[in-house]
Amino acid sequence: MTTPRDLLLVTLDVPGNRPVEQGDLSLALAGAELADLIAEESVSLDGDRIVPGLAPATGDRLRDQASASLVRQAPYETVEDWLWRRGRGLAAAYVAQLQDQGQLAGPRHRWMPGGRPRPLDSPARRAAADRWAAHEPVLAALAAALGIEDASASWAAAPDDEALETVLAAVSDAVTELEAVRQRRRIEDAAFDNIWRAP
Repeated sequence: MTTPRDLLLVTLDVPGNRPVEQGDLSLALAGAELADLIAEESVSLDGDRIVPGLAPATGDRLRDQASASLVRQAPYETVEDWLWRRGRGLAAAYVAQLQDQGQLAGPRHRWMPGGRPRPLDSPARRAAADRWAAHEPVLAALAAALGIEDASASWAAAPDDEALETVLAAVSDAVTELEAVRQRRRIEDAAFDNIWRAP
């Protein structure tokens, strides 16, 4: 499973982009996992429901966890539910895995406490950069959902697969919904502060 790894490396490596919120990245990483599971035909979609197939163990801990966590009884889980459930804390798990593999340097125990982790020169980093430079549609769409733009590409082709389009649309919707929740909280917090400051 490479799309989650590539997406994380791109978020840390593309210059000029704002830092990505941990919750947004976690949702996108869950979408990236699902995109890879679809591509390798370990799952299929029936409408927006994830239908598991055969998924042999790969030795990749997070990939195997993703497969093992699939709901395997009808009516199955929706893509949206998968993103919110699987995405919980997923960014930190991927950062820890890449640090354990010697592919990242920097903060370890908390999400970006003293700056964000830095990708180290590695075959994985070069593979992610090559995929980004090629404007690969799934990676580009996931990055776009996070607000990461490729300045060298004025457009990115949509993936020619209805299931992948469903996943990418769900990621975009979930990230938008999470930002709306943050905005409501900011407004509520500001209103609460104003009440206490009132004479």
